Formats: sequence, C-alpha cells, structure tokens
Amino acid sequence: MKIKILKLAPACKNYLWGGRRLIEDYGINYDGKILAEAWTLSAHKDGASIIVNGKYAGKTFRDYLDAEGLKVLGEHCRRFKDFPILTKLIDAQDNLSIQVHPSDDYALKYEGQLGKHEMWFILDAAPDAFIYHGLNCAVTKDELAERIKAGTLIEILRKVPVQRGDCYFIPAGTIHSVGKGILLAEIQENSNVSYRIYDYDRIGADGKTRELHVDKAVDVASLTPVYDKKNCRHLVTCEYFTVDKIYLDGKFISRLEGTVTAESFLSILILDGQGKISSGDEVLSYKRGDTFFIPADSGKWTLEGTADALLTQC
Repeated sequence: MKIKILKLAPACKNYLWGGRRLIEDYGINYDGKILAEAWTLSAHKDGASIIVNGKYAGKTFRDYLDAEGLKVLGEHCRRFKDFPILTKLIDAQDNLSIQVHPSDDYALKYEGQLGKHEMWFILDAAPDAFIYHGLNCAVTKDELAERIKAGTLIEILRKVPVQRGDCYFIPAGTIHSVGKGILLAEIQENSNVSYRIYDYDRIGADGKTRELHVDKAVDVASLTPVYDKKNCRHLVTCEYFTVDKIYLDGKFISRLEGTVTAESFLSILILDGQGKISSGDEVLSYKRGDTFFIPADSGKWTLEGTADALLTQC
C-alpha cells in the first residue's frame, strides 16, 4: 500500500548555546541537559530524522528515500540530486556565532556539499531579543576583512529587533546571527556548511575555542546592505523551497484541506495546537513540535483541530 503520511522524530543537537525549551515546551524526546536544535525533517548525513509510523518505523528518513527513490519528492525536485531541504527548531539561550553561508558553487567546490539559503520564523523572543541580518552599509572585501581582524564587525551589521511571528529570509552570502532569547523554526537547504566569523571567544566541550573560518567567510560574504522584502502570497519562496503558514483556531476555522500533487511533496511542521492529520485511510494525531512528510502525488490531506503550522513544498 502506498505510504501517505510519514511522522518523524528529530535528530537532536546539543550545541553549547542551547537550552531546555524544545524539551519542555515542544515535547522533543531527548535525555540530555541542553537541546539547541531539533532537525525535524532531515536526510543529512550529520543527522537524519527518524520515522515513527508505518512500514519504515525506526528507519531514518534517509533510509526511506533510498528505498522509495526520489520520485516521492515530485516533479519540481528532479533538478536536485538529493532531498533539497532541512527543517529545524532552534532554541537560542545564548548568542549564536556571527556567520555566513556559501553559495552552492563555492560549497560544492570546497566542502563537497551544497551551500545554504535559509529562512527563520520567530516562535518566541525575549523583550530585548534581536538578530543580525546582513550589513547596514556597503563595504569592500578588504574593509570587511579589516573589521573582522579589528573586532569592529558589529558596527556595520544590521541589528534587527524581533518578536513572535516575524519571518526573515537569509540567502547565501548574508552575514547573520541569532541573538539570545529567541526560539525559531528554520527551513533551509539540505546543507550543514557555516563559516564562523566570530563566536564570542566561547570555550567548547573540548576546552578549546571553536574554529573560525574568516578567509572563507570574506570570500563568500555579500558586501551590500540587506533590505527586507515582503511577499504577499508566501512567507518565503526561493529556488529550493516555498513556505506558507496556516492557522486553525478550532472554533471559526477548525479544518483545512489540501492536495499533494505530483509536482512536490509537502512538509508540515506543527508550531502549536493539536488535532488529527489524515490522507487517504491514514489518520494520525498531531501536537506542538510534530513534523509530517507527505510524498508527492498522495492526493488529498486534511488537518482538523487547532494549529499554527508551516507548510513547505519545492
């Protein structure tokens, strides 16, 4: 029988800047003290999510793709050699490093994997929380390198206060950082390449400061200011993914129907709420923090209950 819905458990990352909110507020099953990132839909070699239902229960999402073939991704994904996205929940209890992601061409040449475009949807933020999102003025590569060396990079970064419900697109080349006190959902290219520029001189679990990648960062960084672009139809749309947000209040709107065509798979990340998701004869419950994958050409699907959710297709 054709698989209609996969429910997934995340790969968990205990980076030193993380906290406890993904465990305590989002129900992520993890027995460590700190959980920084939950890779909720991932086929990446550095952390594949685990299927929890159906014939592939206990297998990784990578195992599923290897067994079923890339046809489950849909016609729009034929231009990709692999699963194109990675979705995460991130709990930043401390500042993340200031970093930049390379383009595909640069990353394939030097790292053997794709570069990274990504988007952030802010789930919660402390009253004074902010992000760094690109430059506030144009610079040359020499000026950028000198500011990094002199410790004055922050002076030319665009500091943006954030609040719940904000959404930001970070294309490859954009210098950026998540500030402390922010909980967010991230949807990105299927890549784990980041070039750290500054990491607040923190000491890692090995007793050493974390590696910086200044030369490569200067190579790939965009040197012009960033301006937010509003998209009325989608939260974000780019070459790799299109993201929409849906809301069911359980009273006036308690049911949503859609169709997964042969063009693309559908990923559903539940940010809040509870209820049931169905496709064909399959009915599964959902709650805050759950992720579902519906293969391309699966036909009609339904959400019933309450829900804040991000829907991603390619």
